[in-house]
Amino acid sequence: MAEGKKLVIVESPTKMRSIQGYLGDGYEVLSSVGHIRDLADKKDIPADKKQAYGKYSIDIDNGFDPYYVESERGRKTVAELKRALKGADELLLATDEDREGEAIAWHLLEALKPKVPVRRMVFHEITKDAIREAVDHTRELDLALVDAQETRRILDRLYGWDVSPVLWFKVQQGTSAGRVQSAATRMVVERERDRMAFVSASYWDIETLAVKEAASFAARLARVDGAPLARGTDFDDHGELKKAVLVLDEAGARTLAAAIEAAATASVSNLESKPGTRSPRAPFTTSTLQQEAGRKLSMSAKHAMSVAQRLYEKGFITYMRTDSTALSTQAVQAARAQAVEMYGEKAVPLNPRLYANKSKNAQEAHEAIRPSGEVFRKPSEVSGELDRDEQRLYDLIWKRTMASQMSDAKYETTTVTLAVDAGGRRVEFTASGTVYTFRGFLDAYEEGHDEKRSDADKAEDQSLPAVAVGDVLRLKDVEPKGHSTSPKPRFTEASLVKALEEKGIGRPSTFASIIDVILNRGYVSKRGQALIPSWLAFSVVRLLEEHFADLVDYDFTAALEDDLDAIARGEQKRVDWLKDFYFGSADQVGLRNIVENLGEIDARALNSTPIGDVATLRFGKYGPYLEIVDPTDAAAEPRRVNIPEDLAPDELTPAKAQELIDAPVAGDRVLGENPANGKLVVVKDGRYGPYVQEVDPPAPETESIDDATGEVIDVPEPAPKKRGAKKDAAPKPRTASLFKSMSVDTIDLETALRLLDLPRTVGADPESSEPITAQNGRYGPYLKKGTDSRTLASEQQLFDITLDEALAVYAQPKYGARGASSALKEFEADPVSGKPIKLKDGRFGPYVTDGETNATIPRGEDAMEISFDRAVQLIADKRAKGPAPKRTAARRTTTRKAPAKK
Repeated sequence: MAEGKKLVIVESPTKMRSIQGYLGDGYEVLSSVGHIRDLADKKDIPADKKQAYGKYSIDIDNGFDPYYVESERGRKTVAELKRALKGADELLLATDEDREGEAIAWHLLEALKPKVPVRRMVFHEITKDAIREAVDHTRELDLALVDAQETRRILDRLYGWDVSPVLWFKVQQGTSAGRVQSAATRMVVERERDRMAFVSASYWDIETLAVKEAASFAARLARVDGAPLARGTDFDDHGELKKAVLVLDEAGARTLAAAIEAAATASVSNLESKPGTRSPRAPFTTSTLQQEAGRKLSMSAKHAMSVAQRLYEKGFITYMRTDSTALSTQAVQAARAQAVEMYGEKAVPLNPRLYANKSKNAQEAHEAIRPSGEVFRKPSEVSGELDRDEQRLYDLIWKRTMASQMSDAKYETTTVTLAVDAGGRRVEFTASGTVYTFRGFLDAYEEGHDEKRSDADKAEDQSLPAVAVGDVLRLKDVEPKGHSTSPKPRFTEASLVKALEEKGIGRPSTFASIIDVILNRGYVSKRGQALIPSWLAFSVVRLLEEHFADLVDYDFTAALEDDLDAIARGEQKRVDWLKDFYFGSADQVGLRNIVENLGEIDARALNSTPIGDVATLRFGKYGPYLEIVDPTDAAAEPRRVNIPEDLAPDELTPAKAQELIDAPVAGDRVLGENPANGKLVVVKDGRYGPYVQEVDPPAPETESIDDATGEVIDVPEPAPKKRGAKKDAAPKPRTASLFKSMSVDTIDLETALRLLDLPRTVGADPESSEPITAQNGRYGPYLKKGTDSRTLASEQQLFDITLDEALAVYAQPKYGARGASSALKEFEADPVSGKPIKLKDGRFGPYVTDGETNATIPRGEDAMEISFDRAVQLIADKRAKGPAPKRTAARRTTTRKAPAKK
């Protein structure tokens, strides 16, 4: 680094290149690639510090002092930054302006120990003007923000490491508890409990078409003899009415419909028109962006944040982790100018719209998410610079921002009441139609909606013809319709994010990672967009509710966030707060006291759920199952019935449980006899999937009939073996797994015999004479010739591949076009090697590579959602580990043992 230059440290390599171009030659911009230090694992704590820090990597008796260590990548990064710092005359820490960014800046100071002046540089968008403004207006490091981040990290460590072991012993190994993830899991489980307890109610109504000349519109029965007709919203979740209304059953609805059809006409008895206005939504915050990306683009919260991160680092949007709905003056002007340009002068109100900032933490980002710059770039102008997902998300942000400054939409809703004399009964139909007289912001954008409980009560938006009171209309297509009330819809990622924000649980910037954790832990799975809790989640939540009630209480969890905000504002002291949380105070019971006084926990009861009087659901080592006790024989071993993996908890009703109990036992189906050896071939459904197996036919009866007398002749039992005699080991029966395309219900004997004959000898290699076999293995179908294995494209090839085709496979390079597919995704160049990074799919799964270093994508991460920064980090971590050590034969040594003394 040349003398006199200023060193700027940012978090990501993408920002590094963009900012370097804006600052010029007087600066060198480098990246920390995220955090360089974190709380140590137990194995990384030196022996002399084990006593103080050994349990949590935190000395709880001395001010909750954390013990930090640098990661392998962090050590290499720090060494590179120290070399660059030697020639610098000033250090600018330009990490993100939230708590995590402030903490990264503090850790950099702790690791680098600079001897030159240090300034904190903050910005919320990566444009030339914003970066120059940030350089000219730096500030000091905000230690209150650092304290808040450190408190959160210590809090999560104490919570997780004290509570999770209880789950390991009482529920299942590998489970975990967390301050926010446990509350989020509880919310999903509680929604499923509501669905399980829900009692559906039935009601009927009548629909018809009212016709005036050539125009017609739909109308729905509203009142009978003055009594309002029941709607879905009139019933509670137990199927009971909440107010006095008329409930039609099927017979009553059909009788009334016949009378209305006979009347054939209706008169307009009332006509009412009401004007209304709709205002645009505020610009995006982190939470609302995740919700809309889920609703409109079907993006997971994690994926939406990954795409937004790329847009921010490329300079297209402002900082994407914010609670603020406020826009800067230049952003308001840019939005209004663009709206006028596209939709005319009336598209914007006389005065700019102001949205209040709801964030309690004044130190967080101060502006909503919006397109960057003083003039917004239209989506059509940036399409060539962004990939598909970036383009879609930018378009969403651009529309929302512009619409937030546009005029209200104006509409008029007209409601028509039609009276019918149906055989002496006065019935009334209503129909509503909405007409927008001025669309305003709707020309640019309309917010999406979460799933509604019932479509039966949804008002139709239709056009109504001009009618007047007293007009007589013809009725046709009179149709009675039955409806059933529906339970609350399951959470989607969007609605769960909304619920977490409403309850004040977690930070919007962490919602994506929270949802990712509960998915990866197996607490929740996705069916389409819906989040379905597992039975494991039921057991975990039940334990936490019964023994850690305060820790999963929503108000308590939200209060923790408020306290962290208070620490970030400097209104609360870190150490004092942690002492109260861990050791307790006059107002609260401490975490230590809760853990040390748990008492007895009945694991069997904890993992049991009665399913009516039919069975008991139990959650065991290998998952959930039904346990059925024979009421006539209490001493008999209970019967177990597996539960289908795709069966949601609310679908396991007593009737469904009985159906599973009565179903024939899967896996006992006999396919036939193997003509080669006389053994029976059966298909079974085992723990690791369906398979076929050869079994011995049943033994003959141990009795015979005397032909002369017709009496039973006893056959003597074989003499028992002498004690200590060696028992002959029975040969293992032949088994073979079914292909993925096969089914237990449809497989036949011929196919089963072909499976049992695997591995199949395809032929011999003409050059080496080695046999080539087709085999089915753990990682799928493959060919084997000596020690050389090659992957096959499909399982069917195990049966069909010929010798010539097998030789053609072996003629290809082992790790060429077959070993790894072409790049699934391409990124910019790695900052260390300077070579482009590619995401590929290899034999053992997806990985990222820069051509020199290959790094496997960790299990649980979606390969297609890997960002450039994550790819850089994975490669850097793998590079820091160095090549795997070669195996060398260990020298065998023998030590003569001294003879035993007599």
